[in-house]
Amino acid sequence: MIQTLTKIHNFSAGPGILPPEVLKQASEACINFDNMNLSLLEISHRSKNYVAVMDEARQLVKDLFEVGDDYEVFYLGGGASLQFAMVPYNLLTETGFAAYLNTGVWASKAIKEAKILGNVKVIASSEDKKFSYIPKGYEIPSDADYFHCTSNNTIYGTQMKAFPKSPVPLVCDMSSDLFSRRINAKEFALIYAGAQKNMGPAGSTMVMVRKDVLGKTTRKMLSMLDYQVHIKGESMYNTPPVFPVYVSMLTLRWLKQHGGVDWIEKVNQKKADTLYNEIDRNSCFIGTVAKEDRSNMNVCFLPTKPEYEAEFDKITKQYNLSGLKGHRDVGGYRASLYNALPQESVDVLIDAMKEFEKKFA
Repeated sequence: MIQTLTKIHNFSAGPGILPPEVLKQASEACINFDNMNLSLLEISHRSKNYVAVMDEARQLVKDLFEVGDDYEVFYLGGGASLQFAMVPYNLLTETGFAAYLNTGVWASKAIKEAKILGNVKVIASSEDKKFSYIPKGYEIPSDADYFHCTSNNTIYGTQMKAFPKSPVPLVCDMSSDLFSRRINAKEFALIYAGAQKNMGPAGSTMVMVRKDVLGKTTRKMLSMLDYQVHIKGESMYNTPPVFPVYVSMLTLRWLKQHGGVDWIEKVNQKKADTLYNEIDRNSCFIGTVAKEDRSNMNVCFLPTKPEYEAEFDKITKQYNLSGLKGHRDVGGYRASLYNALPQESVDVLIDAMKEFEKKFA
């Protein structure tokens, strides 16, 4: 007897949803990778079959970002949190300073790590209103070594809708909205992102860096923290996170085959628009951030009455909605609309919200 699995609508903030066809291919590779009759999990990362995976995973990033050979791409472990230290380690000079924009918890953590390695100036922050908006009208110092920002704030549900014209190298943590919308990647000196939201499973971090910004610090470099070492090693200075990189490659291949960033941007905009429209219409819920800065990836909202939460939780279970609990720092609800989440799931969430309003408004 074949068991039919219940459809679960996965709004998890991370690790996040992946395309079904990617999960199927990845599971098959765990048994028989590349018709080798060996598992992907047990072959050498130096084998020609896996080297081809790494090469494609790196090239797909450049293809989707539309950049050339002046950029290098590599995959590392340690999550985006390790990049909070590696960025200043590689880019912050001993006599210079770095400029940072503080828009949330992860930006704050990046600032903390950079301060250990050198001088940091926080040029703007939204902490005064619990990170419910994106600062605007700030000026980036022209003598900074680099300017660092976080494009999307998973916890608070804000997103930079545009990036400043920076007179210094522009560095961005794009962990939670990577490849969700079109950007001009050539404006950035360095982009990094944990894979586990729009790109793959947890365990791998993508780094793309323009080569001309490297080699300017005079500090003695530890090999494992040196971007140039990983570039020279073609993302295999040490054993890479083999399976996460493979699944990331499959996800990027899926994205490119369906129409790339232009295609997914339209899909994501529709999902965000329909959900925000319901939040604004529904008398039982309210958004938590400035409307002009609302994230298309992480939609945060609260019940208008605290007592509503327990009752709405019951309805979400009935509708097979998963991963909606807001971060403990914010509370309420957070619907993460990552690339692989279908419009169908958003529509089901909206149906649940409408049913709740009928019962309790």
